[in-house]
Amino acid sequence: MATKLIQPPKSAPNFLHPIPSGTIKIMRVHKALSATHSRKKNHTKFCEYPSGLGTIFSSKASEKNFGVEVEDVKKTIQQIKESLYDALQGINRGIFGVPSEKKAEIARLLELLESQNPSPEPTMNIEKMAGTWKLVYSTITILGSRRTKLGLRDFINLGDFFQNIDVVEGKAVNVIEFSARGLNLFKGQLRIEATFKIASKSTVDIRYQNSTITPEQLMNLFEKNYDLLLSIFNPEGWLNITYVDDNFRIGRDDKGNIFVLERS
Repeated sequence: MATKLIQPPKSAPNFLHPIPSGTIKIMRVHKALSATHSRKKNHTKFCEYPSGLGTIFSSKASEKNFGVEVEDVKKTIQQIKESLYDALQGINRGIFGVPSEKKAEIARLLELLESQNPSPEPTMNIEKMAGTWKLVYSTITILGSRRTKLGLRDFINLGDFFQNIDVVEGKAVNVIEFSARGLNLFKGQLRIEATFKIASKSTVDIRYQNSTITPEQLMNLFEKNYDLLLSIFNPEGWLNITYVDDNFRIGRDDKGNIFVLERS
């Protein structure tokens, strides 16, 4: 969903006083350890702004990177998707919370899909993201007092989430559907418009433009807590597209949220 390195110069070798061979061995071991430490440090920079993510996700899936188990490597993309859809059953896209074990299972399957991403440079083929998408899972949650204030516990039902992407205009429109009980079950929607521009081979910058709620009766219900509603669904920031194929997409934003969508 959317909403918008320097080292000091090395001294010349001392040819008159050669370095003892034992010292050379120690230096080589030290350099190897330093290189290993550097690689591990860089590998953990998952949430930083982010062109390096494509490289991380394309690393060997046989290693336990991002929770990927050895036996998972043998699964095809279709098998992973089937397992993921099974895991998503009955959790209402994760909006009202997910048990920790279930959340971990979903995270593992998403990481496995990302490790087999057929489009490691998605913004270079931005047309793949054009069209309408439907949210099937997100780590954004509406819990506790926020759910009560918005009436989502007893009075208002949360419907489908759609995202329409126009790659020519660089626009994304998020539509969140609602229905209200007690008012003849009338339906309405929150519509959030944003623009986006390519920031890297896998990342887009998103800027919020405007939002509307229709019909007027629904706006009256949300008016008091409209800022709260926007704070949940506002897409402003950057989005890293970690997986995309013809009908499935995964994105991770700068706030640590995950979005999984299927083509509508």
